[in-house]
This record gives sequence, structure tokens and C-alpha cells, in this order.
Amino acid sequence: MNRTLATSAQAKEALKLVSSLQQRFVDGLEATSKSLDMTQTFQAVEWARDEGLHGGGIRYETADGAMIGRGSVNVSQVHYDENPDKKLGSATAISTIIHPNNPTSPSVHIHISWTEMKSGHGYWRMMADLNPSNDNMEDKQQFLDALRLAAPQQFETATQQGDTYFYIPVLERHRGIAHFYLEEYNSGNAQEDYALAEKVGQAAMDTYINILKHSLEVATTPSDAEKAKQLAYHTLYFFQVLTLDRGTTTGLLVHNQNDVGIMGSLPAYVDRDLLQSWVDKMPAPQEKLLQGLIDALPNVSPALVDEAVKQKLAEVVRTHYQQHPEAIAMQASGHSIPPTVKNHQ
Repeated sequence: MNRTLATSAQAKEALKLVSSLQQRFVDGLEATSKSLDMTQTFQAVEWARDEGLHGGGIRYETADGAMIGRGSVNVSQVHYDENPDKKLGSATAISTIIHPNNPTSPSVHIHISWTEMKSGHGYWRMMADLNPSNDNMEDKQQFLDALRLAAPQQFETATQQGDTYFYIPVLERHRGIAHFYLEEYNSGNAQEDYALAEKVGQAAMDTYINILKHSLEVATTPSDAEKAKQLAYHTLYFFQVLTLDRGTTTGLLVHNQNDVGIMGSLPAYVDRDLLQSWVDKMPAPQEKLLQGLIDALPNVSPALVDEAVKQKLAEVVRTHYQQHPEAIAMQASGHSIPPTVKNHQ
């Protein structure tokens, strides 16, 4: 598949960075699965933006394996080098989510991206959050300690911003137990910022692999209670991603050429009945969004979220915000809100 790449030097370096992080994570996860006699591989899937004219990406995905129920490690680069009317020069990112099968093994979400305007201004977005269905405070401390070591000067701001972003107001709780988030980060020193993004990405990935491996080495047969907590947590994750996550929504609004990839963060099964119980908690017009998402699921509980369902869910989200653009202001934010959709217009 032919995909053009952004021409700016910083965009090229950003793509080199996120591609190396992608390979590092995929290799590490596959090696871990092999060492545990749970061998699981990732398959490469390519996609192109406007038939490759404006870039695209490649994601490594896996599903229904011995170790991972759903996993996606996606790298993309979208650019508008040939279009003088666009303010955005390029956006280069790695976004990954891993949902293990075992309910005592935590999920993880990691995102590192570089956005560059044609004016020359650019900024990094760095996110890493640990998401267990059955909380383990030792895992939480290990994850946060690694990020503190990778970003000592930014750590307090990043964890505060992460706790704000991943809070779910209507449920009065957070999505995960450890949150690191830097938005629109630019210290003025390009080399130091690149090194920071690399260190944060490597620390989050390597530490998660260690946590995952240890959790599986000591795992016993999951109890019914642990399985029930996992389903409830996966349902919460689904709810947060599709009703609050600004990155998911803006990705779907900018284009419809990678819907399944953008929805790669969703777990395999959710509790439809639990989602239905939350509809009345939603402020207008978001109750319409949640009901539309529920209606797109199979009419069983637990409900399987396969590729066909992901496509339906993407259309529900896109249509809702096209009809209710004011509702975007109700989505999660840290200390700042980047104009992502406007950048692409």
C-alpha cells in the first residue's frame, strides 16, 4: 500500500520514534507470551488516508489469544503537505491498548504523538494509564515510579492532568488507577522533548510488560467474582472511550477511513444491561449518544464487540457530534484543549 510521508524534519523524526516504540512493544509482548507458553502474535494491518495522498498508518492487532483478548498497537501519520489551505502540517502518533484475558492482569493505554502546524509550531501529547479490573496497588506504584523516573520534572503536572482527564463525572470515579498525561507539551528544546517522549513511551511499555508477565506467573484460576469485575470494568472502559474520550471522538470526526483502527481500544465484551442503567445519569444530549451506542450492540449481555459492531459504534459517535457539535465541550479534558478537529479543516 502506497502512503506518502510528511516532509518536515521533525515529523520524520517523530515517525521514526513512534515506529521504534511500536516494534519494541509488539516484540516485547510476543516474547512474553512465548516465555509463558501462551504464544500469541500480532498481525499487521495497513490503512491509507485518501488513498495514501495524506498518509495513513499501520497497526499490529491481536485478538482472542491465550494471553490477550484484544490488543492494538497503532502508528499513523497524517499530513497535508500538498494542501496550502490546511493549517495542520502533520500529526504523527502511536496509540496502543492491551486488554489481557486474565481478570487479574491489568489493561494499559499508551499514546505518544507529535502535532506540527505549517507555521512551524508543534507539540507533543504523552499519555500512559494503567487500567486494572481488579486493583493491585503494587502494580500502580511500579507503573507510576517508572514514569516519575522517566519524567521527573513533568511528573506531578502529568499525573494531576491525567487524574482530571480520566475522571468520569456521572459515575464519580476514574477509568484507571494510574494516569499520566501531558497535553500540548513543548518546552522550547526540541531535542529534550523528543528524548522525553521516547523515555515516557519506553518506560510505560517496558514496565507494563513486567507487570503483565508477573501477574500471569502468579495467576490462579480466576474466580467468578474476578470475572464479573472484569466485565464491569470493560464496560466502564467502553463507556469512557465512547462518551468522554476526546482523542477517539476527534479521530472519528476528522475522517472515516480508519474507524476500526480508532476503535481498537474497545474490549471484546461489555455488559449491555449495565450500560443501560447509566443512561438516566447522562446530561442532555449525551443520553442520546449512550442509547445509540447500546442499540448498536448485539441484544445480549455480555455483548460481543467485533469489527462489524465497531463500525456501527463509530457511525453512532460521528453522527451524534455532527448533530450536536456543542456536546464536544462536554468531553474529557486536561489543563488545555487542543483544536484538533479545526486543525484538519
